[in-house]
Amino acid sequence: MNLAPEKKIYFASDFHLGIPNHAASLVREKLICKWLDEIKHDAAHIFLVGDMFDSWLEFKNVVPKGFVRFLGKLAELRDSGITIEAFTGNHDLWMRGYFQEELDIPVHHEAIRRTINGKEFLIAHGDGLGPGDKGYKFLKSILRNPICQWLYRRVHPDTGLGIASYFSRLGPKHEGEIEEEFKGADKEFLVQYCHEVLAKEHIDYFIFGHRHLALEYPLPQNSLYINLGDWITFNSYAVFDGNNLKLHYFEK
Repeated sequence: MNLAPEKKIYFASDFHLGIPNHAASLVREKLICKWLDEIKHDAAHIFLVGDMFDSWLEFKNVVPKGFVRFLGKLAELRDSGITIEAFTGNHDLWMRGYFQEELDIPVHHEAIRRTINGKEFLIAHGDGLGPGDKGYKFLKSILRNPICQWLYRRVHPDTGLGIASYFSRLGPKHEGEIEEEFKGADKEFLVQYCHEVLAKEHIDYFIFGHRHLALEYPLPQNSLYINLGDWITFNSYAVFDGNNLKLHYFEK
């Protein structure tokens, strides 16, 4: 991929639309739509790197209600020719074909690699990467199992979505009750994951969400790890202008 002059690539994650309540989520949704409106003049590509929703389950003929402003804005941007790619996070694992069919937005369930203007990018939500966190990795393997998903979809959508919403709200960081702190390179799974990858191949930019940290962390080999933060505490996102990748903040 090569960027046209004056065009940029945008990365954002962890909107967690739906929490802590409808009124507060709607304020955040409108702010995100305002941001999308402001970047559309120079955006060539937008990556939405997981946890767009605090809980999202797609049944065969049912998706969660709400978020119409956000979904409509994505449709508008796609219809205008801006390329958008999305990722599942740990809160919206069960995205199936709705985004692809209705919005023409591909959804990635694993990390992807891209070469942009000669720079190597590795992009993922970040959950389950790196060493440790075995309990979550086991749970994730169950939640992503097709048989488990098929069985869960036998439950009425109101019940299934209600259960998912209840458990998704148990983490206090997702409602802004605590602000995450960088634990140090030896305790940050994603930093360790970056080092594992760099031991095998060169990556210029690692881009993750999940940790709710707005962070630029230099790595060996002139590589850089960026965590995109969230739109609960930081209203943060990253921009690649063809030469450099940097964090920005919208109406912080």
